[in-house]
Amino acid sequence: MKLLIPGPVTTRPEVRAAMAQDLAPWDNDFRPMYASVRERVRAHAGGAADSHVCLVLQGCGHFATEAAVRTFIPAGGRILIPMLGAYADRMARLAREAGRVVVELPVNQLVPLDPALVAAALAADPTLSHVGVVYSETGSGVIHDAAAIGAVVHAAGRRMILDAVSAFGALPFDVSARPELDALVFTSNKCFEGMPGLGFAVGRIDRLLECQGNAGSWSFDFADVYAQTARSGPGSFRFTPPAQVLAAFEVALDIYDAEGGQPARLARYMANRNALYDGVVALSLQPCLARAVQGPIVMNVHAPDDPAWNLQAFVDALKARGYLISNFYNTPQPSFRVGLIGAITPDDMRGFVAAIDQVLPEIGVRHRGPARQAA
Repeated sequence: MKLLIPGPVTTRPEVRAAMAQDLAPWDNDFRPMYASVRERVRAHAGGAADSHVCLVLQGCGHFATEAAVRTFIPAGGRILIPMLGAYADRMARLAREAGRVVVELPVNQLVPLDPALVAAALAADPTLSHVGVVYSETGSGVIHDAAAIGAVVHAAGRRMILDAVSAFGALPFDVSARPELDALVFTSNKCFEGMPGLGFAVGRIDRLLECQGNAGSWSFDFADVYAQTARSGPGSFRFTPPAQVLAAFEVALDIYDAEGGQPARLARYMANRNALYDGVVALSLQPCLARAVQGPIVMNVHAPDDPAWNLQAFVDALKARGYLISNFYNTPQPSFRVGLIGAITPDDMRGFVAAIDQVLPEIGVRHRGPARQAA
């Protein structure tokens, strides 16, 4: 089965096989593996050993995002969040429920964010200490210029938290070049093509030392994660980790490096994007985004405006052919969502397009133009 969703993604057999071993996280054979993974991830993010550290939590990307918000923003602190889509909405909720004050910046969600809008909002409100940005908005498929946004945040003397959950590993980002960045957060799954279960942050050591006691949570406190490693060594994990997931992630990193790292991973995902975009257009279907702004992580395609259209029937028929996509709408107009990431290739995308062409008439769809309202 090919998982054509933006997470959990399709993984390589070698990655899955690495899960088939029992590991003790406090064992002296496990600790060097964990320490090595942390150092490799920090290096991939561009962080220097004397200024940046890789921090790890059990759980999903939301856990890492919440921990970053709690750690780097004190209770009652104010964060500007450009409302870029569903995952910006989630960051806002996490921040509010953690007792932080969210100032929403309404924007056009179908185009990349203009950094000037962020600069203007910061200039208008000097009480804002942070900006929270989603690098790759999974809801829409739009990629935002995180470095350019960071530059205006830096110019305004503020701090930034970057949700790179569906971006890091494929889209470039150098934490050392962005002094305003408190944390870059991501997961073991998504673009690194590991198993889900670990949330990561690459953050500044000086900021972690300044922010001790902010979190109001023992579980979601990156400053405490850092303190644990400072006390007990880089191979020490707070609480019981998903050790088998970490073993699989080490193999995923090996595959990532052998493929050629970030540039090669991005090139493959771009080729996936092009194959799918060209393929659905050839089927008289319409992607939700213009080609110029369509990112290489996820693509939404307008649902056909045909009375026979039924998303679940469409999903089930594709699944019978070996392709699994999301079975819910997450765009203003109904669309079906296709992940472009994971251990998949342009040939897989072309096979998926052929399956769509077979499935639509099978479920009775004749007109393939976009629907006007949700069914």
